[in-house]
Amino acid sequence: MKKIHLTVIVLFSILLIGSASYGLLYMYVNQPALPKNVHVGEMLVEGKNRKNVLHELDEQIQKLEDWPVTFEVTEPNPQTMSYTAAQVGVSYNVNSLESAIQQLEEGNLWERAYARYHFPKEFSLDMTYNSRPLQGHLSPAWEKETFGTPADAVRRITTSDKVQYIPEKGVRRIDWDTLTSIIQTKLHRDFSVLNRDEKPAPLLIQVPLYTLKPEVTLDSLRREGIDRKIIQFSTGLGNSSEGRIHNVSAAAEAINGMILPPDATFDYEKVVRQAEKEYGFREAPVIVNGRLTPGIGGGICQVSSTVYNAALLTGLDIIERRNHSLPVKYLPKGLDATFASGAINFRFKNNTGKSLLIHAEVKNHQLMVKFFGTFPENVSYALESRTIETLSVPVKYVSSTVLPDGAQQVLQDGQPGYIVETVRTKRLDGKVVESKTITRDTYKAQNRLIARSGHSSLPDPQGPSVVEDGISDTKQP
Repeated sequence: MKKIHLTVIVLFSILLIGSASYGLLYMYVNQPALPKNVHVGEMLVEGKNRKNVLHELDEQIQKLEDWPVTFEVTEPNPQTMSYTAAQVGVSYNVNSLESAIQQLEEGNLWERAYARYHFPKEFSLDMTYNSRPLQGHLSPAWEKETFGTPADAVRRITTSDKVQYIPEKGVRRIDWDTLTSIIQTKLHRDFSVLNRDEKPAPLLIQVPLYTLKPEVTLDSLRREGIDRKIIQFSTGLGNSSEGRIHNVSAAAEAINGMILPPDATFDYEKVVRQAEKEYGFREAPVIVNGRLTPGIGGGICQVSSTVYNAALLTGLDIIERRNHSLPVKYLPKGLDATFASGAINFRFKNNTGKSLLIHAEVKNHQLMVKFFGTFPENVSYALESRTIETLSVPVKYVSSTVLPDGAQQVLQDGQPGYIVETVRTKRLDGKVVESKTITRDTYKAQNRLIARSGHSSLPDPQGPSVVEDGISDTKQP
C-alpha cells in the first residue's frame, strides 16, 4: 500500500514539475517584448513590444527618407537643386529584423524558444539606391539646357584653297558613376542622426562633372591627313546646252565634298546614281554607236574625265577606265574617261595613305575639280598624249532609188580614227625619275556615207547599243 502511495506521489510531482516547466517555457516564448540588448541601426529596441517596434521603425525610416539632399552644380553658372532622399532614389528597410521577429511567432514551441534564445543582438539598417529617379530630375534634356550641346570640329576650305580647322566644343555632363558612389557614401545608414529637437541639416553633394567631346574632334579630323590642296584640274563647257550644263553640275555636286579613305575606291557609277536620284538628268547629246544623238544625261562624262586627269596628276592607281568612241572637245585625245550605265565605269584607288577630299563645281562656264589631302610637295606629275596612228576614213555606199543612173551623193562626211598613247612623267625635286606609257587608246574612224543609184546593200551588222556620256534605262547585255 505504501509503495502505491509513493508511486502516486512521484508521478504527481513529475506532472507538476512538467506543467510548471511548460508554463514557464510558454511564458518565455510568448513575451511581447524583444530580448535585451537588441539594436537596429544603432537604435536600442530592447524591451519594446515586438508588434509595435516595426511601426516605430517605419516612422524613423520615413524621417531618413525625408532627409533633405542638396545638389550643387558650380559651372557654367552655379545652381542648387534640393530633393528628399527618397526623391533621389534612396530607400531603407529592416528586413532582417522583420524576419527574426517572424521566427518568434512561427513554428512549434521549441522552435520559437530556440529562436528567442538565439535572437541576434545587432540588426543593420539596410539602404538601397536606385539612380533612375535622380536621372529623371537631372535628365539629358536638363543637361543639354544647363551645359549646352557639343559641337563637332570643322574643316573648311577657304576661297584661297587653304585648309583650316575649327576645334570642337566640348560640354560638361554628369559623371553618374562617381555621383552614385558619393550618394551611397554620404547618405545616412543608421538612426543615430535622428534628433527630435533639431531640424535635419541638408546633405550637400557637389555634382561631379566630366567633359563630353563630340564624335568629330580636331584630332580625328587631322588624322585623316587632309592637309593641303594637292591638285586642281579644269575643263571648259564651251557652247554646251542648258541641259548639258545641268547634267555636268549635277554630277559635280554629287562628288563635291566626297572624302575617300585610304585604299578606298572611287566608283563613278555610284556617283551617277546619286546625282540622278538627287538632281535628275536632262536631255543633252549622248554617244550611241559612234554617233551623237539626243539622250538623257549627256555631259556626265566630262565630270569623270576631269576627275580622271586629277587622279592621274596625283599618281593614283586607275582601276577601270575607257576612252570615248569619239574624241571629245574639252580634252586632248587619250585623256578622257567615258561612262555607260551598266557597261562602262570609271574607278580609281586612293593610294596616298591618307584620306582624299574631292571638291568639284561648275563656275564661270568651267568645271573645276580639286583634290585635298597628303602628298609630297617635291613630287609632281605631267601628262603627254600623242597620236601614233591615224586611221583612214572607211567609205560606205548605200543604194538610192531617187538618184539617176551613175549619180551619187555624200550623205555623211566620215571622220578619221586615231590610236593614241598617253605617257605620265614623274618628277622628284624637278628631276624626271619615271616616265611610262599608261594607256593606248583607239578612237574608231567614222564612215563616209555615200548614196548612189543601184541595188540596195545590206546594212552593216550592229552590236548592242551602248549609251556613252549619258544614262540608259535599259539593261545592257
